[in-house]
Amino acid sequence: MAKEFASAGDLTEKTISFDEIGRDLWAFTAEGDPNSGIIIGDESVMVIEAQATPRLAEKVIEKVRSVTDKPISHLVLTHYHAVRVLGASAYRAPTIIMSDKARSMVVERGKEDWDSEFVRFPRLFQGHESIPGLTWPTTTFSSSMTVYLGKRRVDLMFLGRAHTAGDIVAFVSDANVMFTGDIVEHHSACYCGDGHFHDWPTTLEEIRAFDLDAIAPGRGGALVGQAMVNEALDLTSDFVMSTYQPVARVAQGGGTLKEAWDACRAVCDPKFSDYAIYEHCLPFNVARAYDEALGIDTPRIWTAERDRQMWDALQG
Repeated sequence: MAKEFASAGDLTEKTISFDEIGRDLWAFTAEGDPNSGIIIGDESVMVIEAQATPRLAEKVIEKVRSVTDKPISHLVLTHYHAVRVLGASAYRAPTIIMSDKARSMVVERGKEDWDSEFVRFPRLFQGHESIPGLTWPTTTFSSSMTVYLGKRRVDLMFLGRAHTAGDIVAFVSDANVMFTGDIVEHHSACYCGDGHFHDWPTTLEEIRAFDLDAIAPGRGGALVGQAMVNEALDLTSDFVMSTYQPVARVAQGGGTLKEAWDACRAVCDPKFSDYAIYEHCLPFNVARAYDEALGIDTPRIWTAERDRQMWDALQG
């Protein structure tokens, strides 16, 4: 029986968790679906990650309203992927923040990414008719910026390339908590199709240097306590390098993409096959690792057509 493409066969609703990971800091998680984060300040609220549609965003807003009636003033998008940004209109936040690089990627490949992810994640895009169009930030920055929610300080930072070239994190120093987006995952596969394998472990070490008390990762459960934080950093690094190294050996030795796929599975299946969205991510990860091993620094743009061609080649 042929495997379903990406997450096309995943139509089961996930159970939502809403965990306080620091004073007035919350992680919205859903069994390996994209996470969101909540930062409650003195006067207003910052939401990290918009979700894929306004319909999904309303689930985040419902949880926000269960803990505060303060207005949502800021929406921070850690990168440009459609499942993270297209629900933005639901929040009606006057300030939407991305890195300069993430915005440039919306310009370069935002529509193509939307079309591609729509096919990959049919469940997440239920209610897509309410998406008004691509999400554009009102504010961008290059390396860092600080937002004050009243007296509460939130530092937004670009620490290095990883899941994409434009990933940012949000650090709340008064609680020693960070919202990392998809730079860090916990018992969920890393999507590396637009990633930078060589840079990713270094960026993880930049995060480790903060000696954090908690992290809200991009996927997987909230990470509370330094032991869980460090475990997630280690597992993420292991996933990234376990994916890249066998693929690079094949690519640099003149082997085919299918041979690289087989080599990657031999290493990764025993360790990660029970991770959320593992089978979804693997073909895209292998294709990107193959390209990077051959010196292609900028990830090629994924389109619905390219997705299908790659999938057919690996399954054939």
